[in-house]
Formats: sequence, structure tokens, C-alpha cells
Amino acid sequence: MATTEEDLTLEDTDRVSGRAALVGNVKAALAVSGAVRSTLGPLGMDKMLIDDDGNTVITNDGATVLETARVEHPTAQLVIETSDSQDKIARDGTTTTILILAELLRNALELTRSGLHPTTIIEGYKRSLEICQNEIPSIAKPLASASDLKKVIATSIGKEIDPSLLDLICRLAIESAESIGSGGVDDERMLVNRLSMEEGSVAETELISGFVTRKQRLDHSMPSHGGPCSVAVIDGGIEIPKLEFEAELEISSLGVLDGFEQRNRQKIHERVGKLKSLGVGIVILRDGVDDIAHGALRESGIACFRRFDKEDLDRVAEQTGATISRSVEGLDINQLGSCTSWNQRKVSGVNYLTIYSDVGRGRTLMVRGSTSALREEVIRTFDDALGVAIRAHSPSPMLPGGGSTWSYLANQLKRESTRLTGRSQLAVEGYADAIEVIPRVLAENSGLDPTDRVLQLSAAQSERGPWVGFGTNGDELLDLYDAGIVDLRMVVESALSGATEGAISVLRIDDLLWAKVEPSQPDWSGEEDLG
Repeated sequence: MATTEEDLTLEDTDRVSGRAALVGNVKAALAVSGAVRSTLGPLGMDKMLIDDDGNTVITNDGATVLETARVEHPTAQLVIETSDSQDKIARDGTTTTILILAELLRNALELTRSGLHPTTIIEGYKRSLEICQNEIPSIAKPLASASDLKKVIATSIGKEIDPSLLDLICRLAIESAESIGSGGVDDERMLVNRLSMEEGSVAETELISGFVTRKQRLDHSMPSHGGPCSVAVIDGGIEIPKLEFEAELEISSLGVLDGFEQRNRQKIHERVGKLKSLGVGIVILRDGVDDIAHGALRESGIACFRRFDKEDLDRVAEQTGATISRSVEGLDINQLGSCTSWNQRKVSGVNYLTIYSDVGRGRTLMVRGSTSALREEVIRTFDDALGVAIRAHSPSPMLPGGGSTWSYLANQLKRESTRLTGRSQLAVEGYADAIEVIPRVLAENSGLDPTDRVLQLSAAQSERGPWVGFGTNGDELLDLYDAGIVDLRMVVESALSGATEGAISVLRIDDLLWAKVEPSQPDWSGEEDLG
């Protein structure tokens, strides 16, 4: 049998093409969605995550579950990247995005069995996305009050936290978002410092209008607290510079070494003198402080704190309005920040520095709790709540939650598909069925029959409008706005576009070329046979 040039070119490559490639890609996407499917909704199940060191985390947050996933299949990685993008954009809806993406691919595979070409399916999916994007504004309601904002946050994080702490987390997130403002979407991690403390119960978690960190002053003789003063933030230290190359000094007389040390002491005193002349009350350093400077700083009445990491250095600068200087020598009065008060206090044997200022937007979340796992879960939940709260300040209107938006959009697509001709009609119907996975899975995770619930919801919306839906327990139909079950419009729109774009990216692939070394493939045992 003759060997073609193409065969010779790819002789060191394992190739999967055509239908086999699509089947493998769909299996990979379904495997990822299967890992988070049971976490969706207020009655979703928890996952126990165990790392290499045996540390465990219990969570039902889809984004957290996928962060720990070890995935080698490229399509599975693409699905997780789509989830990551959703988390960065909206801080909610990651599980929804993955479920819809996987269902779009599952339905696309079925459509290819019916003779549809992937290009036709892609065009149908694009048309479906456009229809949904045009329909969403017609059912949105404005986010008009703090009560509305709380509803949005509670819907997003309600499953992640004990109900007794829900009001607390919502309040802290709203307070933080108000201080940051709508321009803080990209800076939320920097502007709100998270600090975990063993002292107290979770209910005592609080938000401080200032910057707090675990630090103690350089010398116990320095001030431990103070009122309004200037703050210098230095991306360096007050040290004698170390030689960066080997050198030999020839000592010709006893006074040479003394003179060398004297000049170094003089340089240190000049730096401290400059801080004093500028009226600095607190100096924050990234690096260390020479022993020579201890006494000079103490005598000048300057409180010194050293060894700050870059992120905390930025936070102090933001909080006080300071401009970070590379050195004390380069510092000028215009770079100084200010604080209204500051203190260092010891709590449970740990020293904490707190800086208060009315200049910056920064806040510190003091998370308390009996175990580190509990405190970490509170921080993760707060992060999600804060992300939603900030984005709600953008502002973004509200949509009905509980799967009702997806049910409404699916019904609109089914009606629209009857007006279409050709095979694209089948693709639109497949898209409608795919987005209906959300109310189906919510019913499954509530222990209810998904088919019955989807039909009941569709019928109720036909009679009472898109804002009717099932409550948390899935046992009765409610006005979702009154029930406080709402989603941000941007979360839904982002999930919809992200899932569609991800599915289209996979559908465009008709060849998998594994170069030279056979990769470690996921174990698809137990998955349904899609071939």
C-alpha cells in the first residue's frame, strides 16, 4: 500500500479527525460539566476538594471546584477557560456557563447525526444568541434600591453560606462596593484587604474603614498610636547599600575604617533627618532598616514599619493618598500621604497595625471564625458577593432568577424557529433545548422531576409572564421579584455569549493532532456512549 506524503509528514503524530474528534470533544465538555452539575442552585450539593498535601476544602462554588481540577484534554481546558472568563467578567454564573456550553455541544452532536453540517449549526447558534440578546432587555427590571441589590447578592451567594450569615455578608459586600464605587471592578482585590483572625466567631466579622495588617513597629520605644500625621511609603529601606561585586579595601591607617563607617552612619542620619524635616509621622518600608537608624528614628518620634510586600505597600498608598517613592533620598513633600489616626495593638498574641484615613477608598475585612477552613469559605463567599455588588453599581438591570430567564428565552426561541426555513431551524431548536438545561438541573438538584417542572414553568410563564417561577424549594410558583430571586442582566448575558462562543470554537475543530508523545487521556469510563 502506497504511503502518501501526508502520512509521512504526520508519522510521529497521533491524529483524530472528523466525527471521532467531535465525539471526543463533546465527551470532554460533558465530563467538566458533570463535575459541577450537582452544585447548581440553592439546594446543590457540596464537593470536597483535596490537594496534594491532604488539605481539604468543602464548597459548592463551581469556580472553586474547577480551580483545583487537573485537566489535560485541550477541549476540557477550553471549557474551564470559558468558566474563568465568566468569573472575571461577572463573578457569578460560572456553573451556568459550563452547563449550557456542554449542552450546546451535546445537541450539536445529535444534529450532525441528523445530517446537519457544523457550519449550519454554528450559524443557527449565532442566530439564536442574537434572538436572546434582543429579548433580554424586554424582561429586565431596573435595580432601583439597596433592597434590590441585596436580592441580587443573596441569589448569587445564598447556597454558599449559612443562612444566619447571609445578611452579614450582603451588608459587608454592599458597604465595600459603595466605598469602591463603580470604577473599582478591576481593583476590588487591592482595595479590600482580607485578614483572617482566630479570635471571635464568624458573626463578629467586620469591615474596617482603613488598612489593617499584621505588623509591629520597629522599636517598642517608638509611638504605638497617633492622631493625624503624614505618611511616607518607600519601595526600599533605610539601609547601608550592599556592594554588588567583590572588592578589596586597602586600610593604610587606623582612621580609614572609622571614616568609612562614619560616612555610612552619616548617610543613615541624613535619611532620617529628611523624614523628620518633611514632618513624617509614619514611614512604611518594603525593605529593612539598618541598626544605626533605630535610635535616630526613635529620637525623631517617627514610627517605622518594615518588610511590607508590594501589594500591601500599594494598599497603604491608596488608603493614605501617598505616592510610593523608590528611596528616602528621592522623597518630596508632594509624595506624602496622610492619615486621621493609626494604632498598633495586640490581639491574641498577634500585633496589628491599623491606619485610618478619609482620603482613600480602601477597606479591610476582618474575618473571624473558629477554624481556618470556615474563615476561608467566608472570604470566598465575600469575594463573590463583592464582585456582584460592584458590578451591580455599574449599573446592571435585574432578570428573573431560578431558571426562569432561561425558560423564557427557550420558549421565545422555539416560537422564533417556526418562522425560519431550512435546516437552521433545527439548530435554533437545539439551542433552545440547551439553555433549558438550567431549569432542568435546578429541578434535579431539588429532588424534583425536571420534565414536569420545566413544563409547569413554561405554562405558568405563558399565563403570568416571565417573572413567575419556582421558589427556593421548587414546590410553588411565585413572583420572583417579590421572592427576592433575581440575577444581574450582565451575568446572564455574559454566560450566554461565553457558552455560545465556547461551543462554536469547539465545533470548528475537525482534527486533533497529538504530537509525538501520547498524552495522558482522561478516563471517560462511566460517561454515556456518544459515538
